[in-house]
Amino acid sequence: MSAIKLNKNNFEEIINGDKKVLIDFYADWCGPCKMVSPLVDEIADENPDIAVCKVNVDEEGELAAKFGVSSIPSLFVVEKGKIINSSVGAKPKAQILALIK
Repeated sequence: MSAIKLNKNNFEEIINGDKKVLIDFYADWCGPCKMVSPLVDEIADENPDIAVCKVNVDEEGELAAKFGVSSIPSLFVVEKGKIINSSVGAKPKAQILALIK
């Protein structure tokens, strides 16, 4: 399963769903984001029990503001509508997975 493009239309349904959610806030022009993006895609493919989402901050500024994103890439883990973990900056896959567990 590939990463879900999260936007204001599907946000509430996914965030308040039964699955744990990993959200990657990124921008197309961001170098570190380009390093994290394929890792997030791999995590999405390998973990169907997790809703893995991406938010382009240039397109969804409202969602970025809702999460207080001021630097990218920013990763958030949400469970039952609550943020349970977060991280800013490029991270190796193992560290991203550790955020989720």
